[in-house]
Amino acid sequence: MKNLFLLFSIVFSVGCSQDKQMLNEETEWQKELNAEYKDASKSPLKKKDIKKFKGLDFFKFDSTYVVRANLKRTPDSKWFNMKTTTDRVTKERIFGIITFELKDVKYQLNVYQGKELMQTEEYRDYLFLPFLDDTNGNESYGGGRYIDLRIPENDSLTIDFNTAYNPYCAYNEKYSCPIVPRENYIATEVKAGVKVFKKKS
Repeated sequence: MKNLFLLFSIVFSVGCSQDKQMLNEETEWQKELNAEYKDASKSPLKKKDIKKFKGLDFFKFDSTYVVRANLKRTPDSKWFNMKTTTDRVTKERIFGIITFELKDVKYQLNVYQGKELMQTEEYRDYLFLPFLDDTNGNESYGGGRYIDLRIPENDSLTIDFNTAYNPYCAYNEKYSCPIVPRENYIATEVKAGVKVFKKKS
């Protein structure tokens, strides 16, 4: 995944026309993610899972999940300890509140900024958008998913839920992953991005 989660903690078999059709339907982001998970030097997968890995399971790309959001910055927000799946905590603050519409319904989510990441050149302008939705525990990972963002020049930014991905701990419990705050739940099914990881027997 992103090198980010190392701080926090495509190869497809194409043998029939159906496989080729699936490959053609992939976005560039999906191809890059699959290639990363196939690479043992970068993958969060356990060794036994890498051996059987053919590709992540994605919801079909849906442009209705690419939305324009308004960002209300919260410059006076205080740093707090965001809990993770281990005893470790990560220093975060609410950078701002984003509001957007999905299928004609308005929602809002907090977007976070990490204190440690701000000290690095690569992630100085990085924003972290974790969220929960009604697919969790069924079609998507029960602990919610993440989206990577960058600080915009103005107060408008694009949120592409098709790039929502699972925490590393969805694949390997050795990782320490931020727990999605309950206030970042949206009462709808976000059928976009990475689905729940099903281990091959």
